[in-house]
Amino acid sequence: MKGSARRVIIHHTALQNCQGLGGCKDLLLSIQRMHMSERQFDDIGYNFLVGRDGSVFEGRGWNVVGAHTKGNNSDSLGIAFMGNFNNDTPSKEALSSVKQLMLSGVSQGSLHPQFDLFGHRDLGATACPGENLYAALAQLRRTT
Repeated sequence: MKGSARRVIIHHTALQNCQGLGGCKDLLLSIQRMHMSERQFDDIGYNFLVGRDGSVFEGRGWNVVGAHTKGNNSDSLGIAFMGNFNNDTPSKEALSSVKQLMLSGVSQGSLHPQFDLFGHRDLGATACPGENLYAALAQLRRTT
């Protein structure tokens, strides 16, 4: 990715939620395998993923173009909350970690200070990131 990302796009994995490396490792590997084998990506599509307890996992990381929102990857970071947020409610810990992650991105120059925040559904025909997480995006926007 050239320069800092101008947008953050929030996703959900639409799978079960998890906590910590011990609880999320197998799920992370499963998502990576699916992205690589079924979708033919060269790695997991998201830049970062976050567990219910607020644990943050690096996918593609900073300054690498993701594969998470067709036609919208070149200037964005994809952050996926692990869980199905049509059913689950995002935890305070996960929301707080994503806020801190975005602030860190701004402070290190990987995320533009005036970045825009979107739910995946804002940019494509999908229910992602689920009703409950989409409703919580306002909390993330207020703190950035």
